[in-house]
Amino acid sequence: MSHSASAVTTTCAYCGVGCGVRMQPQEAEFVAHGEMTHPANLGRLCVKGSSLGETLGLEGRLLQPEINGLAVSWSQALDAVADGLRAVIAQHGPQAVAFYGSGQLLTEDYYVANKLMKGFIGTGNMDTNSRLCMASAVVGYKRAFGADAVPCDYQDLEQADCVILTGSNTAWAHPVVYQRLALAKKTRPEMRIVVIDPRQTATCDIADLHLALRPGSDAALFCGALQAMAEQQHLDENFLQQHTQGLTQTLAAVESWTLAKTAAFCGLSSTELQLFYQWIADSDRLVTLYSMGINQSTSGVDKCNAIINLHLATGKIGRVGCGPFSITGQPNAMGGREVGGLANQLAAHMGFTSEEIDRVGRFWHSDNVAQTAGLTAVDLFRAIEAGQVKALWIMGTNPVVSLPDADRVRAGLSRCPLVIVSDIMRDTDTTRLAHICLPALGWGEKNGTVTNSVRCVSRQRNFLAPPGEAKADWWIISQVARRLGFGEAFNYQHPADIFREHARLSGFENQGRRAFDISGLAHLSNAQWEEMLPIQWPVNERHPQGLSRLFTDGKFYHPDGKARLIPITPRLPITHPTATYPLLMNTGRIRDQWHTMTRTGKSARLMQHLSEPFCQFHPDDCPTAQSGDLLRVSSPHGWLLLRAQPDRSQARGTLFVPMHWNSQFSQQARVDALIAAHTDPLSGQPESKHTPVRLQRWTAAWYGEVFLRRDPTAPPQVAYWSRITQPGVTHFTLADATKPEDWVGWIAKQFATEQWVIQCADRGETGMSMLAWKEGVLQLAFYSQPSPPMIDRQAVVAAFTKASFDAPSRLALLAGRGQDRKTPTGTIVCSCFAVGEIPIIAAVRGGCHSAEQLGATLKCGTNCGSCIPELKKIIASARHETLLVGGHHE
Repeated sequence: MSHSASAVTTTCAYCGVGCGVRMQPQEAEFVAHGEMTHPANLGRLCVKGSSLGETLGLEGRLLQPEINGLAVSWSQALDAVADGLRAVIAQHGPQAVAFYGSGQLLTEDYYVANKLMKGFIGTGNMDTNSRLCMASAVVGYKRAFGADAVPCDYQDLEQADCVILTGSNTAWAHPVVYQRLALAKKTRPEMRIVVIDPRQTATCDIADLHLALRPGSDAALFCGALQAMAEQQHLDENFLQQHTQGLTQTLAAVESWTLAKTAAFCGLSSTELQLFYQWIADSDRLVTLYSMGINQSTSGVDKCNAIINLHLATGKIGRVGCGPFSITGQPNAMGGREVGGLANQLAAHMGFTSEEIDRVGRFWHSDNVAQTAGLTAVDLFRAIEAGQVKALWIMGTNPVVSLPDADRVRAGLSRCPLVIVSDIMRDTDTTRLAHICLPALGWGEKNGTVTNSVRCVSRQRNFLAPPGEAKADWWIISQVARRLGFGEAFNYQHPADIFREHARLSGFENQGRRAFDISGLAHLSNAQWEEMLPIQWPVNERHPQGLSRLFTDGKFYHPDGKARLIPITPRLPITHPTATYPLLMNTGRIRDQWHTMTRTGKSARLMQHLSEPFCQFHPDDCPTAQSGDLLRVSSPHGWLLLRAQPDRSQARGTLFVPMHWNSQFSQQARVDALIAAHTDPLSGQPESKHTPVRLQRWTAAWYGEVFLRRDPTAPPQVAYWSRITQPGVTHFTLADATKPEDWVGWIAKQFATEQWVIQCADRGETGMSMLAWKEGVLQLAFYSQPSPPMIDRQAVVAAFTKASFDAPSRLALLAGRGQDRKTPTGTIVCSCFAVGEIPIIAAVRGGCHSAEQLGATLKCGTNCGSCIPELKKIIASARHETLLVGGHHE
């Protein structure tokens, strides 16, 4: 691996927290450490960030341009892209061309893509996967403030009297923010934390109050809170009179939302609702942190505005420890919004008014700027399916996994005449449908900027040499632009050239009318840009050092300078349980995985915690299913096969399925294939939290696990398989409805073992174990049973590193354990230090009765802290069992 010889400071590749990372070279690898000086994380990293060095390998990378699966030169590939786009535009017009980007692109890449599409090709059809997570928040802010401007800073969470977390499992989705909040709560015990979520998640560990509301009823909850504040005379009349409009209509809209009506609508008790209202009234400093659970809804914008209304009406905005705080899901979702990555934006937070089109056209020296907004994500892929869009360029995202009604997306793309994909991975669900694949630089190789959830622009620096023939996205786009005849406008030599242009455009004819303004950075030299420190916009003559908190002067970005309260009529999701599909499926992230796993799936450490796609459900909703069984989850759009995870903390009538697994990691677990493409009418954001489904136990004739020294050319041919990343070993869990008559023949057919020496332990009806050797070197270990095999996976993986085996070692391995008879670790709870459930339970029974004591004994919970809520649950459960046993013996 060719890389920098010294430590490099950069920004994490994952969520919108935007943590600073110091990549330290260590022998032939890099180790990630939290950057102590970065304001987002102050040295903290979650387990995903800590594992970044483990995801840098070139396995599976796309390293050459390809046309129809054949390697070609860059010149051939770029000519093919340009010729293909030119032909479609000539025959069908620019509206037949579209780009689909990603919040994982750098700002410079995003800017050039948007400029080419909207400024020179002349179509608004550039959208981004940020449409799937942040579009409702954008519209909510714009309706209220006149600008897409998050008013808060992370320090506000630490300084608030009360923090409301709604639609956000912060402990897993944004672990560093959660840890900052947990530490603040420990330092200031009087701080109150409210978690609003139908599920009891890890985030509830620090909650003083958990409101397990009816799914989809969030807007009613906040409308009821506003009505209660009005009734109890807790509105800030002075702030409302001087700085807002729309109060009368907004209060009229919430007048009917009495305590009793709100409680009934939300499925809460009047007592807990009254306590919630009282805490809002008592808190001089209030922050509401919200994320996908609010945004991913057919009424997501209204939910956002119901939250913002409460803050405006009580004057809890623009002050320390106050504000409606939307936290983004991707590392550069905010940067994409800044450059106009969403189809309803032009550039630099400008839209498609005639004045703004003229302004951007003059700045770009183009008379072909798009005149209208383009197609948003769901509508874009419907237009592809209908044949209206003939050419699509996808950059850094995997829509065949992440978009709703994903099988329909796949079918539409398969019929699209020209699909171009820029990616780092050669084999994804989306690249399989591409005509042209372009190898892009990945994290650690790219050089540019990103903007986090609190408007903080940070540098993402390269510390690895470009692998193979991979190129920067901005370079690829610029080369195509030149071939299309736009060379003068895309003559960039360095990403800093693009950043300076982006910064100049942000301040062009601005005069304080637009919130986004980084014109103070427009004159940075290349050297200054390379060394740029994190800074929160706006950055201009008025705020040369940036601004951590917005609206401190009570001035907003509507023409009259006043914020708008928006009348809201709460409504439930448009889909409902039926006799055929009686349960509601919620989707979301898990702690150690990211998006569609193309990066995190490379790390064995990140696959230890929850290693297979699963369905969490209340046991009463599927009484026949036990933990470890397989479940068939069906909707009108498709079905999944998932590992059963019964949990009594899951609300009756609902279930949870993670969003991450794709066709490279599991046979049938693409959750978005089940979700209907219903969207918010204002934001175009899909509803991902409220899908009616049916749950059935799937009967397997056998379950198995197989470990292989080499990577097979294809997954095993079984009804269920899931791939678990292990160091140096390929590992599948398996299940099928039919048991082979000849296990040895079946294994030979699946994995081409004809030249191997086979050793078996056939236990008849109770199972089969098999080892395969070639020239004395272990090649395969296989275990099958009528129920999921209970083997020591770590011992089996370690066996592949051994040079020789004596007879006892072979017998132990056939039994799925190591000869040293070490106690298995069980399910990994702490991924940072690979601490499993078994030693944790033993330590609790040995006297460790707190997370701190477990940390001192086993180190678990002492790095990123993401596992602490689970440690506490294990402590409570193990102590409860001990008490029961003790009581029985007495």
